[in-house]
Amino acid sequence: MTEQPQTTDAPAEPAGQRAPEPDPLAGAAGDVPPAPAPRKDRRVLRAVLRWTAVVTVFAALGAGSAYGITRADRTDLPGLATESDGRWAYPEIERPPLPSGSPGPFDSGNLVNAHYADLRALLLPAPEGATDDKTLRGADGWLPMKDLLARYAAEADQEEVGQLLTDHGLRHVAARGWTTADGTRTRIYLMQFGTAEVVDELFGALVQYDSPVYALDGAAETANEDDYPASAVPAQVTRYAYDEAEPYGPEQVRQAYVQAGDVIGLVVQSRKGTAAAVPFQQTVTLQSELLA
Repeated sequence: MTEQPQTTDAPAEPAGQRAPEPDPLAGAAGDVPPAPAPRKDRRVLRAVLRWTAVVTVFAALGAGSAYGITRADRTDLPGLATESDGRWAYPEIERPPLPSGSPGPFDSGNLVNAHYADLRALLLPAPEGATDDKTLRGADGWLPMKDLLARYAAEADQEEVGQLLTDHGLRHVAARGWTTADGTRTRIYLMQFGTAEVVDELFGALVQYDSPVYALDGAAETANEDDYPASAVPAQVTRYAYDEAEPYGPEQVRQAYVQAGDVIGLVVQSRKGTAAAVPFQQTVTLQSELLA
C-alpha cells in the first residue's frame, strides 16, 4: 500500500491576535518604484492650442465662402457671369387671392374649372422698363369685344369669331399690353366663359396644330413653333404656339392660344424685323402659370 504524505497543520494564531494584512500597493521586496510620468512642456501645449484655433477659424471661413457661392447668382460672382439669354425682368408674380370659400380652378371640388379670382388680376404684369399700352385698358379694365376682334385680319373672320364668342357665352375680355425698349409689342387677351366644357368646344374651333383657324393682322401665314418646350407650360393648360412663316412682313408676329378651365388666353408679340423667341415663350409660360 502506498503511504500518503503527512501534512503539517499551520500553527493556530494566538487568541486575540490577527496577522497584519498585506498592502496591495506595496511591491515585492527589492522592487524599484516606477518613475513619475514626464510633465508636458507648457510651451508645446500653448503652440498646439494656437494652431488648433487657426485651423478652426480657416475652416469656418471656408464653410462661409462655400455657402455664399451656393447662394449667389452666377452673375454676382466674377468669372462666373453668363450672357443674358434674352429673358425679360418680370416683377415677382403671385396669384390673386380667391373670394372666401371659393376653390381654385383645378381643385377637386371645382367641377366646372371656373376661375373665381378677378380675371383682370390674372393678367400678367408688364416687365421692368416696359411702356404700358393704355388702349387695352378698356372701361374699368374690361375690353370691348370689338377691340379684340379688330386683331383679326379679315373682316369676315372678325364677324365669324364674334359670333362664336357670343354663341359660347363670352362673359368678359380682360387685356393688357406693353412695349419694351427694343420695340417688341406684347398684347395679352383673356376671355372668360361659363364652364370649361364650353371652352373645350370653342377652343377646337379657333385652333389647329399647324396654324390658327383665323389669321391675325400681320400674320397671314403661320407655322407651329416646334422648338417651344412642352414642359414649359403647366399640365392643366393647353397651349398652341405659332410663328409667322417666312418671309416676314414689316414685323414678325408670334402668337399663342392657351386654354385653362373656363378661360381662353391669346398672347401676341410682334417686332419690326424679327421678334425673339425667348421672351415670347417666357411670357406665354408665365401667363399660363397664372391661369393654372
